[in-house]
Amino acid sequence: MNRQETISSWQLATLFLAFMTGSAIINIPAPLTGMAKNGAWVSLLLANGIGMLLLGCILYLHRRYPDMTFMDFSRKVLGKWLSVVIGVPFLIYLMLMTTWIVIDIGGFFKSTMLKETPSYMIHSLILLTASLTVRSGIEVMARMFTLLLYSMFFFGIWVVLLASPNYRVEYLLPVFPDGIKPVLHGLYYTFGFPYAEVVIFASLLPFVRKEKNDRLTAYMFAALIISGIALSTAVVCSILAMGPLAGELKYSLFQIARLISVGDIVERIESVIGMSLIAGSYMKATIALYVLNLGLSQLLKLKDDRLLVFPLALISFLHSLIMFKNEAEFAEKVTDVWPLLNAVLSVFPILLITLITFIKSIFAKKSPN
Repeated sequence: MNRQETISSWQLATLFLAFMTGSAIINIPAPLTGMAKNGAWVSLLLANGIGMLLLGCILYLHRRYPDMTFMDFSRKVLGKWLSVVIGVPFLIYLMLMTTWIVIDIGGFFKSTMLKETPSYMIHSLILLTASLTVRSGIEVMARMFTLLLYSMFFFGIWVVLLASPNYRVEYLLPVFPDGIKPVLHGLYYTFGFPYAEVVIFASLLPFVRKEKNDRLTAYMFAALIISGIALSTAVVCSILAMGPLAGELKYSLFQIARLISVGDIVERIESVIGMSLIAGSYMKATIALYVLNLGLSQLLKLKDDRLLVFPLALISFLHSLIMFKNEAEFAEKVTDVWPLLNAVLSVFPILLITLITFIKSIFAKKSPN
């Protein structure tokens, strides 16, 4: 995890796409459809617009402070002590993100493919793999996640196409059966997961190597748009295939895969898509753990920035065992509490820093010096 490591703009955009799509594509369709009904895709489009605004903020800060992470430029803009007041809750937020992703992976396995396997076995294996990946560095992550991302999209596209005989277009209407309020509720949910989480990439932008034809901005916005299209497609296809049940059945793409039957040749392919979706969640957990370790190492000014990887993974593992009493409590926190935590602990600080930086730049231009 050496700051001398560099990746290309394209590789960072790949990491960004993996992070934004990873666990969201499996978790968003069912609860979002339950909230917003047929207008779920509208909620996603609106949330994608908010994500673009936040992405624009972190790219602006990157141009102003090209070699600084979130912890670095918050210290420069806000001062030492105020940056600690903002930075420590931000690190707690990253710890919660890592833990909740792992809990979600365990819940998926327990509900679908490994019903008799204890959750702690799944949690420990995911965190151990994520820790080893983080210690390998961001260059290794970028190369490996490119392959995993392509495979995830490949199998996801095939599931969507093969399930097309089960689609019924009439399920998409009416778009707003209960008015605009459910769509706004869905917007609140998708704002917190995953679009407000864009902010953590402010800590990864400094790793992009300087290139003559820098297309970082274009690649990052393209990745966000592709993520929005992928999530919207998953939501629309779940409605087309399951109709009113789309908001009731968890893990929509997995459920759609169960419907596929092409003669006697292509059947029971849900395990393949299931493993692809788990790979997406693993990539997101790894990126969250990487940024958490990086931020804490910078806050404590450690010389060895790999020192805390395994301790942080162990803390996350222990939290995953005791944080929630049951699956219903976890689902409630994700849908109701997580968007609020995102707004307070990540979105508000980045907007504040962006505003102060912008005001300072205006006064600097007006200054005669």
